Amino acid sequence: MAMTADGKIATANRDVSTFGSKRDHEHLLELRATADAVMAGAATVNAAPINLGPGPLKFRRRRLKIGLAEYNLRVIVSGSGSINLGAEIFQKKFSPVIILTTQRTSEKKLKQLLAVADEVKICGKKEINFRDALCWLRTRWNVQRLLCEGGGELNDALFRAGLVDEVHLTICPKIFGGRLAPTIADGLGAESLAQTVEFRCTSARQINGELFTIWIRA
Repeated sequence: MAMTADGKIATANRDVSTFGSKRDHEHLLELRATADAVMAGAATVNAAPINLGPGPLKFRRRRLKIGLAEYNLRVIVSGSGSINLGAEIFQKKFSPVIILTTQRTSEKKLKQLLAVADEVKICGKKEINFRDALCWLRTRWNVQRLLCEGGGELNDALFRAGLVDEVHLTICPKIFGGRLAPTIADGLGAESLAQTVEFRCTSARQINGELFTIWIRA
C-alpha cells in the first residue's frame, strides 16, 4: 500500500487514489513478481483501470527465474458480488480471474460473474470467511504467497482475521486530510487496544522523498 504522510490512501471524495511515484509503481510490480496470486477488493477493481497482472516482460522473467508461473493468478473479493462486469481486469485473458463472494450474491449476479471470471467461490453466508477462502486458494490453486493490494476494508478484514504476515508500506510526502478519507485499514477495525494487530518495522529506505518500509507481524 501507498499512503500519504497523514495516513490516507485517497482523498475524502475518492477522486484521487493514485499518487505514488514511478518508483513506487515499480516496487508494486516487483512485489507482484514474488506472488502466486494478487488480490484486490471490488471497489479497487471498479474504480481504477487495473488488471492485477505482472506487468512488463522483465517482471515475468523474474517470476520464471524463481520457479513461478509467468502470469500470476488474479483474485477479486466482493461479499455482495458488486463487481463491474466491464472492468479492465476481465478484458485481459492472460491468467485466471477468481472471485470470492458470499451467499448475499444473487443467482442472477452469480451467473453474470461466472460468464466473465474463471471461477466464483462462495466463502460464507453474509461475510467472507477469509481463513477458509485462503485455505481454498492454496488447495485448489496452489497459492503459497498471496499479495493483497487493498482497498482499506479488505485489508482490515485480513488484519482482523490474523492473516497478514508482512506489510509493504510506501509513505508519500503529501497531506490529504479529511476525516472521511480512507486509510490502509478501514472497515470495522479494533474496538480495544487488546484487539490491535502488532507489527515491527524491519526496513525503511528513503528514495526521492518517499519512505519505503516493510513491517513484519510481531
